[in-house]
Amino acid sequence: MSKTIDAEATLARWREEEAAIRARRGEPGVARPEQVAGMSGMQVFEAMFDGRLPSPPIGTTLDFLPVHIEPGFAVFQGKPGFQHYNPLGTVHGGWFATLLDSAVGCAVHSSLPAGKGYTTLELKINIVRALTDKVPLVRAEGRVVHGGNQVATAEGRLVGPDGKLYAHATTTCLVFDTRR
Repeated sequence: MSKTIDAEATLARWREEEAAIRARRGEPGVARPEQVAGMSGMQVFEAMFDGRLPSPPIGTTLDFLPVHIEPGFAVFQGKPGFQHYNPLGTVHGGWFATLLDSAVGCAVHSSLPAGKGYTTLELKINIVRALTDKVPLVRAEGRVVHGGNQVATAEGRLVGPDGKLYAHATTTCLVFDTRR
């Protein structure tokens, strides 16, 4: 019984956090280079959370959003829906991968100073449990393992409000200079 109560309390907290974030974030769009010039990764995320920069449109398409970011750590929350199903009647692996790629990639991005960018070189995902729309929300947590000048690595986990693990991932990112 206590696991059920804990899961319900966690789900309620997650929904409250999501509502607060949705209330203050900007419309979907893409930031222009001059809007982010001179900003660190964390400053970019702070501007997104404050609504000064647009929110990425992929979140609207796949029904997920960032809920917490700090240097080297990122949490994304998503709502698995019927529109994400594969022909087998479960959430498509691409949805898992996109949510986890966002979490691990943004964990890397959050650790970068102004003038640095990144791109994913490799993403490895292990789906350990099927996911359906019966699970109301999941969270992908990404954490930097190594942050170098040219290469950064991170790992992530996709979990439900009851703590069940649905997938885990690792990434390797190329870090590069954005100033020209």
